[in-house]
Amino acid sequence: MTQEQAPQDQGPQDLAPITRIPRTGLPARAVVVGDPARAAIVAALLDGAEEVSYHREYRAFTGTWKGVPVVVASHGVGAPGAILLFQELADAGVSTFVRFGTAGAMRPGIQDGDLVIAEAAVRDDGVTQQLLPPEYPAVATPEAVLALQLAAREQGAPHHRGLVWTRAAFQPGLIPLFSYEGAGLAAIEMELSALYVTASLRGLTAGGVLVIDGANADELVDEAGTGGYNPHREIVATGVERGSVVALEALRLLAEAEERAL
Repeated sequence: MTQEQAPQDQGPQDLAPITRIPRTGLPARAVVVGDPARAAIVAALLDGAEEVSYHREYRAFTGTWKGVPVVVASHGVGAPGAILLFQELADAGVSTFVRFGTAGAMRPGIQDGDLVIAEAAVRDDGVTQQLLPPEYPAVATPEAVLALQLAAREQGAPHHRGLVWTRAAFQPGLIPLFSYEGAGLAAIEMELSALYVTASLRGLTAGGVLVIDGANADELVDEAGTGGYNPHREIVATGVERGSVVALEALRLLAEAEERAL
């Protein structure tokens, strides 16, 4: 399917207005990623993978992971656009989300290619502040955190749990980047708090696992040794491979837990 092309058996009225994903027929569980190319990487692990939409930055696939139906969809860079995907997936019946993204390390001991499982996020995302008071928290579903942690352990993936900072600006400006220095944050990224807020408002299950692709704390940055920020290194690609399986396995574990609870 080419970008901007709708499935032949669906008319405009059957597609969501912003992302152009199908309004009905999607699985209840989703892996959401930033990069459309990463959506294809994750989808390649599925049985019976099929691309069902591709409009702007929003690319979606369906398939099954070990018998569990899954949708994999991309949301682009930044929370304002990402929250549109989260909302339209929820409108289409998706009730469990795992965001699988990349992030910068914010504390020593977290290496490139490691995974960070986000328990909660600082709401500096540029969009949820316009929806809710700043005191409203952005927190993961505890069961999703535990499922991601178990999946990471089973895969032997180096991983850490902690708080992340969702920040709208990628590049630093005049405002100091490290206003949260000493606050124990594990990583910084750009979309997760929007997912957690959406999930809390709508009664959804949500978690997030992030691949470290660079260091953001001053004492961690080795410009001479690394040549500056470069997310296109083999160590990051290896982390993406591991993280893809961890995200899908977490959805499977959550599905099994839900079945046992019935």
